[in-house]
Amino acid sequence: MPATPADRRAVSMALPPLRAEDEAAIDAWLDAAWAERGLARLTLDSYRRDLVLLARWLDGRTGAAAGAGRADLLDYLAWRARQGYTARSNARLLSALRAFYRHQAARGLRADDPTALLEAPKQGRPLPKALAERQIEALLAAPDTSTPEGLRDRAMLELMYACGLRVSELVGLGANGVNLRQGALRVTGKGSRERLVPLGEEAQHWLQRYLAEARPQLAGRGVAAGGDEPLFLAAGRAALSRQAFWTTVKRCAAAAGLDPARVSPHGLRHSFATHLLNHGADLRALQMLLGHSSLSTTQIYTLVAREQLKRLHARHHPRG
Repeated sequence: MPATPADRRAVSMALPPLRAEDEAAIDAWLDAAWAERGLARLTLDSYRRDLVLLARWLDGRTGAAAGAGRADLLDYLAWRARQGYTARSNARLLSALRAFYRHQAARGLRADDPTALLEAPKQGRPLPKALAERQIEALLAAPDTSTPEGLRDRAMLELMYACGLRVSELVGLGANGVNLRQGALRVTGKGSRERLVPLGEEAQHWLQRYLAEARPQLAGRGVAAGGDEPLFLAAGRAALSRQAFWTTVKRCAAAAGLDPARVSPHGLRHSFATHLLNHGADLRALQMLLGHSSLSTTQIYTLVAREQLKRLHARHHPRG
């Protein structure tokens, strides 16, 4: 039986502490990756966690992570499989390992690349889970807009669905990134790439109400949005966290009569993309709105739209 997340945490806590030499090697590579490839902070944090866990697992077996061989890495991947790590998680790990050991070889710290013959685990291609339009309407209407927090939550939900934002982009929005006069939002996405996204009338309406009525109360005193302050605030002018918004989405899903387990912040982004395609949006335009660097990433949404059309045909065609 695969280990549960709690089991994996317990095993991780029992591993030896990180060696100073491993920490220095990991930090040096992450600094180089940030400078050369412009990787996003969340990606760098994920790579750090992956490499730290590897280094701690190797300690006591083969020594420092920088000197690990191919057999050591295969043993580690086998251990992760027994621990129940997913193929997606292992593929991300392998991406980090390849870059890390290539960096070591390029600096002359080792002569070979132990990842050269390692194959990435095969991953399925799960389709994004999009909500139906009526479900989106119910979810957006769930917050109690008579309270400052409820008005903020409604504005955030509307904005996420109207603009197809990632949750990190939503909570990271600055007050100076909103242009209500032009009806546009300046979003900083992965790799610190900026894009302009149109707001839409409904999202603009709720955002105006939030800025005028709720944000001054949440800020603790009558202040206008501006400068480098976060756009969406918890009480006391603190920025709302991703975890807090995740909880908000789950709470609103339950209030709307939806299964909270099937609703997530990223599901709003998926719904935005799927609904645009269903209504005839161009794939290139969708790529720009989502902030995808590659069109192949956007194309998965055409599969979602195709599956929905098949179900529609089967339900309503006399020979379906």
